[in-house]
Amino acid sequence: MLDVRRLRLLRELKIRGTLAEVAEALQYSPSSVSQQLALLEKEVGVELLRKSGRRVQLTPQAEVLVAHTAQLLETLEQAEADLAASLTTVTGTVRIAVFQSAALALMPDTLSRMTADYPEVRIEMIQREPETALHETWARDFDLVIAEQYPGHAAPRYPELDRIKLTTDAIRLAVPPAAPDRPLITSLEDTATLPWVMEPRGAASRHWAEQACRSAGFEPDVRFETADLQAQIRLIESGNAVGLMPDLVWTGRGTTARLLDLPGHPRRTVFTSVRRSSAQRPAILAARETLAATAISVARTDDGGASG
Repeated sequence: MLDVRRLRLLRELKIRGTLAEVAEALQYSPSSVSQQLALLEKEVGVELLRKSGRRVQLTPQAEVLVAHTAQLLETLEQAEADLAASLTTVTGTVRIAVFQSAALALMPDTLSRMTADYPEVRIEMIQREPETALHETWARDFDLVIAEQYPGHAAPRYPELDRIKLTTDAIRLAVPPAAPDRPLITSLEDTATLPWVMEPRGAASRHWAEQACRSAGFEPDVRFETADLQAQIRLIESGNAVGLMPDLVWTGRGTTARLLDLPGHPRRTVFTSVRRSSAQRPAILAARETLAATAISVARTDDGGASG
């Protein structure tokens, strides 16, 4: 019978591309990974890996095994979920990947609720960009991802992952507070000659913001790039930049920035995804339900209005 752990190493190599990355992800040494894959080749009696420069390439026979391994891991994960559901208490660890504004707005209250309602569940949270986090959840690095989708910008889809909407929030133009030495900004077009702050290239928010500016008839002068939304807010509030900000960033805090509605009142969608094979694990169900309750609470308490 084939060794499941070795089969998983082969699948990990398919996902991650190099022996070093597989070793890092699974906390093995590269030589140990190589040895285990060599043993798997002996077990199956066919060549599974071929050298291609400094990398290794999977043979067609290895691809067959990888496809079956994915199905096998899903079955095992479903068995684990069913076993956990048979217990009378909710226990276990849920590894959550979350982007910054959701981490700030939703996670503190969610963690407090989970501690109170499900004390035997351990929540581990790591901040990740949504597109990366979706891939890593599919690859089994995380159990649950909180991700985002901007209008007209589809987030990546993986057949093994489900998708449940958590909340939506408005995207508004954030500009510095009014001052005698500053021009009055009343629309997106008024920012054509002003310095902008945006997330680095590749982020969905950056692509959406650039398209919004171009639709308004200008190319934004992006002088400041940072993935830290708190840094973006400080730049805007201090009068050094303008930016497009989703409403979740203002949860639990005030701002001196002026928030202006955009044409069409665009909204960002925030959603959760888990692997379908683990979706019924009680700890994951509890985390999702608690996140949903927190999102409803935030929506009720957040004024969500634009300031003039």
